[in-house]
Amino acid sequence: MNPVLITIAACEIGFWAFVVGGLALRYLARLTRASTIVLACVPLIDLVLLIAVTVDLARGGDVEFAHRLAPIYLGGTLMFGHRMIAWADVRFAHRFADGPAPVPIPSTGPVRARHEWSDFGRWLGAVAIAAVITAALGYTVADSTQREAMFGSFGMLGTITVIWLLTGPVWYSFKDQAA
Repeated sequence: MNPVLITIAACEIGFWAFVVGGLALRYLARLTRASTIVLACVPLIDLVLLIAVTVDLARGGDVEFAHRLAPIYLGGTLMFGHRMIAWADVRFAHRFADGPAPVPIPSTGPVRARHEWSDFGRWLGAVAIAAVITAALGYTVADSTQREAMFGSFGMLGTITVIWLLTGPVWYSFKDQAA
């Protein structure tokens, strides 16, 4: 099993453990300061993954799918992490602290289209972060063979971006007009 892939899985589990733990401290134990500290530590999980990839590349590890996925994962958590925490916070507050019910995103209409464009904008930020991390790893710790393999993720990012653009914001922007 690839150690970088295991680290990605552990980071995802760690992300949600920190989020649920922080929200439990906030709403169940009423320890707001401790909750804030735990939630503020969430980005440290990303640092663990970045270190794991860096060490593996520096030791001469073969670049596999997991190595190309790690920068994309990091970009995604940096751009979408706060939104996911806010999503969980609203639901936790509603369930355990008599907070207001979560407001669903409409399935159609201008509000949905704005939401899709906003998410796509976040995705573009995630792509930029992934590209910077990939380039930084490629030019600092990777050898030329590893760098070439790492840069293979750029095609995958382009494909995902085009698919997301067409099936997300473009689709929802023109869906109502076609009806």
